[in-house]
Amino acid sequence: MSSHAPEMPINVDDETGVWTTDALPMLYVPRHFFVNNHMGIEEEIGAERYAEILYKAGYKSAYYWCEKEAEAHGISGADVWHHYLKRLSQRGWGFFITEELDIEKGTARVRLENSAFVYQYGKVNRKVDYMFTGWFAGALDQIAESLGYSVRTKAVQTQSAAEEGYDYGIFEVTPVA
Repeated sequence: MSSHAPEMPINVDDETGVWTTDALPMLYVPRHFFVNNHMGIEEEIGAERYAEILYKAGYKSAYYWCEKEAEAHGISGADVWHHYLKRLSQRGWGFFITEELDIEKGTARVRLENSAFVYQYGKVNRKVDYMFTGWFAGALDQIAESLGYSVRTKAVQTQSAAEEGYDYGIFEVTPVA
C-alpha cells in the first residue's frame, strides 16, 4: 500500500494549539475513537433517531463550511461543491465522487468509496454512512442560494458498502417538493 502526505494545508497556532485548514479550525482524532463514539450514541438512542439529529447538524455545518470556504478562496458554484468533496476525501472520511450535479435544479448524486464507517462496522446489512447525508443537502443549498437560486433540497442515502451486494455508497440530493 502506498501513501502520501496530506494534500491540504494544516496550520497549528503556536499559542493555542488550534489546528486550521483553509479558513476553519479543525480537530484531528483517531478514526476508531470517532466511530466508537458514533456507535455508542447509536446504541443508546437508535440509528434512526441519531440519523435525524446528524442530518440537521450536518446540514448546518456543511452550509457554514461552504459559505466560509467560498469566501476564503474566492470561489463559487460548482467549484465550491468540488472543493467540499475534495476536502472531505482528503480528511479521511472516504472518497467522495460527484456522479451528477445540477445546482440550479437542486440535484446531485455522490458516490462514496472507502467509507470510514464501513471500515469500522464492516458488512452489517444496513446503511452506516448516514452521518454524511445532511452534508450534501446543506452544501447544495448554500451554493444554490449564493447563486440566487431558490431551490431547497433534501438528501438520502440509497446504498452503503456495509450492505450485502454493494461495494460503495450512493447519496441522492433532490429538490424538496
